[in-house]
Amino acid sequence: MEKNKNSGEAELNPNAWMVTFSDLVMLLLTFFVLLLSMSSMDTKRLKNIFTHFTKATGVLEMSGAGEVATLVRFVNHFNDTEKLLVVDQNSLMEMLGVIKTSEEKDQEIKDKLAELIRLTDDVRGIVLSFPDDIFFDLGKAALKESIKPVLDAIAEAIEKSMNAILIVGHTDDVPIRGGSYGSNWELSSYRGLSVLEYFVEEKKIPPYRFSVGGSGSTRPLYPNDSEKHRASNRRVEIIFKQL
Repeated sequence: MEKNKNSGEAELNPNAWMVTFSDLVMLLLTFFVLLLSMSSMDTKRLKNIFTHFTKATGVLEMSGAGEVATLVRFVNHFNDTEKLLVVDQNSLMEMLGVIKTSEEKDQEIKDKLAELIRLTDDVRGIVLSFPDDIFFDLGKAALKESIKPVLDAIAEAIEKSMNAILIVGHTDDVPIRGGSYGSNWELSSYRGLSVLEYFVEEKKIPPYRFSVGGSGSTRPLYPNDSEKHRASNRRVEIIFKQL
């Protein structure tokens, strides 16, 4: 008996399984691409980004664990770990060789460093940020003698690490009138150069390790709307760049 073709009976497609199989293959490919992209992420940078979501301060804090006793060891640990490193203020002063100094003439710089120095871990690397008046007199670019023991500790860390070093001077937005420098750009650049010259000429560190610049008032930490904020924006940054 001849089969009625109009009976409405569905005809099975033997190749229908290939549609489902191709969807499965595409999902697996997407999954493996996702795994590959996650494995190639900069873990330290990613964790640093997450601190903004957890309302972390961004200040490095070691909680007195005693794991890093010197700036040299801290920098090397930073290079070797994927963790977001932190250090408390007392440990920072020890790393910079400031707490060990007991002379009365250095008490002012010790107090200022403990209050104002900033140590952060950002996309550039380890950033040591110092207020300008610890390094220089008003409107000047010559280093103060009192800051040189701190620079000596930083120089030791530079010598014993592999990191390239970036030195950047910053000013506030108040225009310069008179004096030896014609603009904030010029003053910030010469201040960066003064720090560079100390490392190269006094500490004999090879100059190829360094780059230096001046940002003037173009990269403030805070709006230049008060004397306190302007004082925070006038700074020198010494940066151990990411390897």
